[in-house]
Amino acid sequence: MYSRVPSGKPDPLAVFGRIVPRDHALLKLLAEHYLLSTDQITNAFFDTRRTAQRRLTILHRLDVLHRFGRSGTHGRYGSLLYTLGPIGLQLHPTAYHDPNGLGGTAPRSSLERAKRIAASGQVNHLLGVNQFFTDLIATARHTPDTQLSRWWSEQHATTVYAQAGIRPDGHGVWTLGDTSTGFFLEHDNDTENLARVVAKLRGYERLTTIGPRYPVLFWVPSRRRETSLLGVLAGLRSASPIATAVHGPDPAGRVWTLASDPTHRRHLHELPCDHGPDTVTNPQRFDHP
Repeated sequence: MYSRVPSGKPDPLAVFGRIVPRDHALLKLLAEHYLLSTDQITNAFFDTRRTAQRRLTILHRLDVLHRFGRSGTHGRYGSLLYTLGPIGLQLHPTAYHDPNGLGGTAPRSSLERAKRIAASGQVNHLLGVNQFFTDLIATARHTPDTQLSRWWSEQHATTVYAQAGIRPDGHGVWTLGDTSTGFFLEHDNDTENLARVVAKLRGYERLTTIGPRYPVLFWVPSRRRETSLLGVLAGLRSASPIATAVHGPDPAGRVWTLASDPTHRRHLHELPCDHGPDTVTNPQRFDHP
């Protein structure tokens, strides 16, 4: 009678059997959007922060994820940030690897990729953009018949719409019932003058002649900034709908002001939207996050 003799070596494939569908959904987001905070991951996938922390710790120990914190003059602040680890990058080898958009060579390892992200100077901007979209995912998790049907990163949207030359901070499609509203996000932190902000609309004008006519959303940090931007946009003729709102926890809510009709606020799904002739924007082919 033969007995099983332990090899003494860990099974290198065992980790793949421990990655559940929710983990795969998280890895897909991290491959496209670089990094997410503990709080953002909690909002998007978990019911409690403690449950999220436990699972993220396991994934970190299994080398599925890397994690790092942000430091300032008073020490570390904010929640931990997560990106693809060695196993995560094996599962997503074509992940975006340069948040500065320089198009350099692919990193030799997941650690090199994580270092590029952490040192890019784009961390706060990426987190701001990703907060917008993870808030939409959180809303969809708790609101029947709603869904963030598409979430593309800056690099993804820039590549798809290269002919128009747009460079949005993100592109999404928000679905409520039978209504699907595509949009381009311009995440504003009041670091650019308004003339430069408005100049971004030229590419969106070109896009309307060859593709969809999606609203351009200016997500701004203060009511003062929004008032100033609406003043500049007043009377501007644009084929693309333009809407503004102030940073907040509910971008799907009644927070949007159309530059062409600033008399009242609208929900995200109430903004005018034309999917146009482009097959990549066909509502029947939206990519689920």
